[in-house]
Amino acid sequence: MSGLPRHIRLFLAVFACLVACAVPAIATAQTPSGDDQSYTESGGASPDDPQFQPHGKAMLLPNGQAIAPADAPAEVAAIIEAGNKIATLPYVYGGGHNAKFSGRGYDCSGSVSYALHGGGLLDAPLDSSSFMKWGEKGEGSWITIYTNPGHAYMVVAGLRFDTSMRSPIAASARKASTHRRSNRAASTLTSRWSTQMRSSSGYKVRHPLGF
Repeated sequence: MSGLPRHIRLFLAVFACLVACAVPAIATAQTPSGDDQSYTESGGASPDDPQFQPHGKAMLLPNGQAIAPADAPAEVAAIIEAGNKIATLPYVYGGGHNAKFSGRGYDCSGSVSYALHGGGLLDAPLDSSSFMKWGEKGEGSWITIYTNPGHAYMVVAGLRFDTSMRSPIAASARKASTHRRSNRAASTLTSRWSTQMRSSSGYKVRHPLGF
C-alpha cells in the first residue's frame, strides 16, 4: 500500500474509518436487548401475547367435581361440565354406547365419549379401539386422549378423566353428594376426575383438532 499515490492512500484510510464506525451502529440497531431481544427471537411476537401464556388448570373439588379454568375455551368448559354429570357414576361395561349416550353407569370409552359429546366434539359413542384413529396424533393443548384396544381415558385442562385409578371423594362431601344422586343410578364414593397422572405406555395418544 506504501507504493500507492498519497491521495489514494488518504481515500482508503477515510473509507476504512467510516466502515469501522458504521458496523457497530448497525449491529446495535439490529440486536435489541432485554425484553426486545425475546421479541425479535420469537419472530416479532411478544412473549406477553396470550398464545404464549400457559393454560390455566382445572380444579378438582372434594366432592369429585371439576371446575374449568377461566381461560378454557367454551368447548373445554362444556366437556368438564358433562364429565361432572357422570363423574361419580359406577363403571358399567357397555354403558353409554347408544344413540343417546345414556346409561346407569359408563365404561371407559363410554365415559370419554359422553364428555366429548357434551362439548360438541363427538356425534356418536366410540369404543377404545375406534379412538385410536380419532382426531389428530399427539397431545393436545387442552384435551389429550390415551387409548388402546382395552382402555381409554383422557386428560382435560390438566385433570385425568378415567374409570380406573379414580379419586376418593372426601368424607365431608359424601353426604351432600348422596342427597343429589339420581334415582336411576347410585353414585360411588370415587370420581372419574383425578389430579394424578398415570403412565401412557402402551397407549395411542390423540387429541381433537384445535384442542
